[in-house]
Amino acid sequence: MDLVFYPHEVLRQRATPVESVTPEIRDALQEMVPLMERSRGVGLAAPQVGLSQRFFVVKLQDDPLYFINPELVATSHETGVYEEGCLSLPGIWAEVVRPLAVTIQAINLKGRPFQLKADGFLARVIQHELDHLNGVLFTDRLDEPLRSQILELYMKKRATS
Repeated sequence: MDLVFYPHEVLRQRATPVESVTPEIRDALQEMVPLMERSRGVGLAAPQVGLSQRFFVVKLQDDPLYFINPELVATSHETGVYEEGCLSLPGIWAEVVRPLAVTIQAINLKGRPFQLKADGFLARVIQHELDHLNGVLFTDRLDEPLRSQILELYMKKRATS
């Protein structure tokens, strides 16, 4: 399992729902954790490893959290700014505005539905990874001039490396 990088087309596709939590889905999610850790990430979505399916993993501290077919149920009206990066756009960082709290529902590794209320950094990471499942990159949340400038610099850097 390897990371895919912008401008790989899978990063711009809306991922397809998972029909059932198979051993292959569980294995893929569990394999994503060490890849994410080696890459110094805190979240990793299936499209970032070339799989156009609706699942992601988040690991901020101890145990990873697995989200299959996640959906936002609610977001706070209050927003905040925080500098984000992305494993699929290495070396690129920018301040992104997002809701400070979310409620998400998803399916866990055992195929059981759950709901989670999150705030702060966890809420931000969940939103970032959920964006990946919809073909949205954090750069899409930036004003147009800044987005174009950042992606142009990234592509030049990528072409010379």
